[in-house]
Amino acid sequence: MLRSAAGPYRPLREDAPVSVKAKPLVLLVEDTVPLAQLYLEYLKREPLQARRAETLAEAKEALVALRPAAVLLDLELPDGNGLDLVEAARKAGLDPAFIVITAHGSVNAAVEAMRAGAHDFLVKPFTAERLVTTMRNALEGRRLKRIVETLGSGVGDTAFEGFIGADLSMQAVYRVIDLAAKSRSTVFITGESGTGKEVCAEAIHRRRPRRDGAFVALNCGAVPKELMESEIFGHVKGAFTGAASDRDGAALRADGGTLFLDEVCEMDPALQVKLLRFIQTGSIQAVGSDRTRKVDVRIVCATNRDPLAEVEAGRFREDLYYRLHVIPLQLPPLRERGSDVLLLARHFLTAFSAEEGRGFKGFAPEAEARLCASPWPGNVRQLQNVIRRIVVVHDGAQVTEAMLPSELEAERAVEPASPARPAPQAVPAESAVIVPLAQVERETIERAIELCGGNMTEAAIRLGINVSTIYRKRQSWAGRAAE
Repeated sequence: MLRSAAGPYRPLREDAPVSVKAKPLVLLVEDTVPLAQLYLEYLKREPLQARRAETLAEAKEALVALRPAAVLLDLELPDGNGLDLVEAARKAGLDPAFIVITAHGSVNAAVEAMRAGAHDFLVKPFTAERLVTTMRNALEGRRLKRIVETLGSGVGDTAFEGFIGADLSMQAVYRVIDLAAKSRSTVFITGESGTGKEVCAEAIHRRRPRRDGAFVALNCGAVPKELMESEIFGHVKGAFTGAASDRDGAALRADGGTLFLDEVCEMDPALQVKLLRFIQTGSIQAVGSDRTRKVDVRIVCATNRDPLAEVEAGRFREDLYYRLHVIPLQLPPLRERGSDVLLLARHFLTAFSAEEGRGFKGFAPEAEARLCASPWPGNVRQLQNVIRRIVVVHDGAQVTEAMLPSELEAERAVEPASPARPAPQAVPAESAVIVPLAQVERETIERAIELCGGNMTEAAIRLGINVSTIYRKRQSWAGRAAE
């Protein structure tokens, strides 16, 4: 039997239309009654409807009957694994925003759920604020996604506010930019280096209504942490050595416009607290001043890291993450954009040929094949640099395969490191030694980090330990080396 937060419910027909004015429906799948009551109480003041299922079987029934907008899902159910519900939704063509609930010892299962399509996860115990914020973000992300799907992405745009691309992944990006620009909510752009995160931020700014205001970009990874507070909030004369006069910060210069914080995960933890206060109050205080000032700023931020992994590792504040991560926007890497590689290459070739006075008109078929086969780890920025180099060094009617730099061939041949554990090497009896356990532990951890490409969160998951353990041990090793 399916349960309501208050009284029985009447299931919707599968073909029943869903009113756009109806409150979104959330399905809570939790078999422990006290916890279920607590979570429902947390969500009580939110503009949504709540229904509860105790078992996996009930949840599967509710999934089809209710078509919820979001599912708050405990992974450990009496009749099965909650992950089966994610798979059931996919097979039924349903796309609710799944938020999985897990215990401290089951983070691996939460990561598996994220890979299966879950929106986010919560580790018990969690606060009402954390649940509400996560639910709001999940529902907002799903709403934007549905609008994009309703509008359709096959509009054929190849140029959009500085972007060049016709692939469906980019069409979806254009739609989200257009919708996000009309909102005051913070946008969090993620994507690999070179995918165009600053271009994306400027596109959001140029779409109404803030296009007449200033667009101020600040790279949080390029400014020394001692100067970062002054760069954002400004300073008064004499605030520190070298402060010869008053100086407005980026937040004040962006008043009425957009402040773009690139590589925001690089920000010093102490400054993260002040940024959070600024977002909450809309007030700034210059370094060395006792006066606060209100500003009207739209914040767009970006990172090429996994922000959730940074939160888990303790390098980025969780409360700040949830303040910034309101409208997520993921930029696809160039290798996943299909024929956009050639669209961009031709665009750059035309532009750079005009600049350099060259006669290039296009690419030979073999050259196009090579361009499409490259993985482009540096994404659009790398492609741009490659085409410029070709135009500067060569000339002709067509770019031939011989003109392409050798690095493309090398990149194509590189295989990603396998995360599998290497086979143990046989040790001759005469050379066998007993290695101290601490040394074995250190070598195992460092080897895991190397195999995971430096991603310590993934290494921790594969080792079956908490990522904080890795950071603590590495600090200990560094301390011993310094002695």
